[in-house]
Amino acid sequence: MAELTTAEFAAAKARGEARMRGPRAASAHYDAGRNRVIVRLTTGVELGVAPHDVEGLRHASIEDLKVIEVEAFGLGIHFPKLDADLYVPALLQGVLGSKRWMAAQLGSAGGRARSPAKAAASRENGKRGGRPRKLAAGGKG
Repeated sequence: MAELTTAEFAAAKARGEARMRGPRAASAHYDAGRNRVIVRLTTGVELGVAPHDVEGLRHASIEDLKVIEVEAFGLGIHFPKLDADLYVPALLQGVLGSKRWMAAQLGSAGGRARSPAKAAASRENGKRGGRPRKLAAGGKG
């Protein structure tokens, strides 16, 4: 089996990059002043993401976030100290974690919502003694 030369590898890499569609990461770094992971795309656009909004980065220290690698022809961002990876096309769609994790974040945010109607209903319920007790299996409270 013949080995690839450096020139052949470079040519194959260039062909692969030419086939990729859409923006990819050109670079990435952590901006401690803004508490954001900044991803600069091949289009020149910069995307800033708060680590606490991203699965795998939520409890990361500043030191953990300082080391970031762009991988897979700019399709991936890797945090070696955390063993965490972000997929750039998913970031551009607002996907900051797995489906299960994202659903949990949305459910949590919905439970914290305080609309005027929800606040009024809560006050009325409080005037009536609060939430009714759940009945035991036998039907007695």
